[in-house]
Amino acid sequence: MIKYRLKCSADHAFDSWFASANAFDKLRAAGHLSCTICGDTDVTKAIMAPQVRAAKVTDLAKPDTDAERALQDLRRKVEENSEYVGTSFATEARAIHDGDAPERAIYGEAKPAEAMKLVKEGVPIAPLPFIPERKTN
Repeated sequence: MIKYRLKCSADHAFDSWFASANAFDKLRAAGHLSCTICGDTDVTKAIMAPQVRAAKVTDLAKPDTDAERALQDLRRKVEENSEYVGTSFATEARAIHDGDAPERAIYGEAKPAEAMKLVKEGVPIAPLPFIPERKTN
């Protein structure tokens, strides 16, 4: 269903519901539309702004499903037990693997090409199912 604001040639405005935009066109062409005020059959669509309902506000930080709760728990565990190294992830992961940096759990960000290169080099990495929050000073 679609609601249109209509007007007649006498400039009377009124609203009406139609099954579709095509239904309005067919009814108008057949002369089956008339002004609810004066009966004029010269009826056209008036300029109107679409009615958009406000989005339902939800607390995005509060998980609704078991899957969302599991992801939230995983994120919390990663953040509590790992060091965020930001965009230096590939460099730091390679340094740890090569023994040039102390071994520890890290997480961060890497471009897909950088991650693929680490995998090819045998550096043990895994993608996270969330985007890390950027930690800035």
